[in-house]
Amino acid sequence: MAKQLEKATLGGGCFWCVEAIYLDVEGVHDVVSGYAGGHVTNPSYKAVCAGTTGHAEVIEVTFDPDVISYEDILTIFWHVHDPTTLNRQGNDVGTQYRSIILTHDERQQQLAEQSKAAADTSDLYTDPIVTEIVPLETFYPAEDYHQNYFHENPYQPYCMLVVNPKVQKFRKSFKDKLKA
Repeated sequence: MAKQLEKATLGGGCFWCVEAIYLDVEGVHDVVSGYAGGHVTNPSYKAVCAGTTGHAEVIEVTFDPDVISYEDILTIFWHVHDPTTLNRQGNDVGTQYRSIILTHDERQQQLAEQSKAAADTSDLYTDPIVTEIVPLETFYPAEDYHQNYFHENPYQPYCMLVVNPKVQKFRKSFKDKLKA
């Protein structure tokens, strides 16, 4: 009998950053960068970057819940971006960079709301968390050149200056969640 894998769809700013982090996580089988949460069918990167589609840059994480739980996926999410800044992550500004959890079912919706409430009342952040939690309607994979971007382009300036420090911080803080 085949394993039952689950999906989580998350947006924490630039998808290159969060994709690179989740690719390191034990129990994660695949991470696809893409777009969700907007009103335009089959959006392009250019259109999403223009801020006219309503979509956020997101990742779709396929994971084995026998190895890593959805709750642990969310715990990592709260630690690898700033969920207190509305429509912004660092120098990336606009609704396309908003903090968002797109749930796949009612169970995920409830767990995401609980996780957000717990993170919001913890000492993780001093400002309130502004992350949207909404049901996923449609996930659109990003263009091929966005997939596995950090691994394929480690010396690209954005990767060196923005993505790599986030990945290194994650690896240092979450050693117990890393692939062997």
